[in-house]
Amino acid sequence: MNKVLVKSVCIFAFICMTTASAKSQHQILVFSATKAFRHASIPAGKIALLEIGANNHWIVDTTEDPSVFTKKGLRKYKAIVFLSATGNIFNDEQKEALQHYIRKGGGYVGIHAATDTEYDWPWYNDLVGAYFKNHPKPQSLKYDVIDKNFPATSFMPDTIRRFEEIYNFNFFKKEAVHVLITADEKTYTGGTMKDFHPAVWYHEFEGGRVFYTAWGHLPESFKEPIFLQQLTEALKWAMHEKEINF
Repeated sequence: MNKVLVKSVCIFAFICMTTASAKSQHQILVFSATKAFRHASIPAGKIALLEIGANNHWIVDTTEDPSVFTKKGLRKYKAIVFLSATGNIFNDEQKEALQHYIRKGGGYVGIHAATDTEYDWPWYNDLVGAYFKNHPKPQSLKYDVIDKNFPATSFMPDTIRRFEEIYNFNFFKKEAVHVLITADEKTYTGGTMKDFHPAVWYHEFEGGRVFYTAWGHLPESFKEPIFLQQLTEALKWAMHEKEINF
């Protein structure tokens, strides 16, 4: 077994038994390399995604080694999750492999600090939809669910109050992405995006499907049922298991 990959079957015995019985298994890669700030929520996020995989009969690999980003290495994955990866991580060959993967219809799900990654690569900005700028201290705030036609928000109430580290963004691709949830800056201090503060969005990009959520700063986030369901439904959409209800 590749040492840089941690199979869900090697971590949880029940995951092994569950996935082994599945007739058709999607494979997901969870990537959490950090060249800048490292979030304490990464271990909790890995466990949560492994459990989501087990519940849905998906095989989940986790890695922090960018050398797996080759055209051949990514071919088997239906979706790649950037779990609070940070900094400039990839060399030119690895960048080309990710571009090739997306252009072949691959799925991408970015969590929290996925926007704090590859600042010198404009294509990645187009992919993820924004770059992290700064944030105030974590605090409780109200989120507005502005579109429930998407699988990852269809089950949500109109408003949600959560405790989170709220990102302000630079280079937000407002015209390219479809925003699902916004942060209400009137309900907390430190917001800089005024009347329209995006927090969760999606778009189809160069043949692939892309979803991003700014949630996930705290380890406790990955025990919240509403967040876990958001990630589950986002992955199903990214892997073409679910479609948008227009």
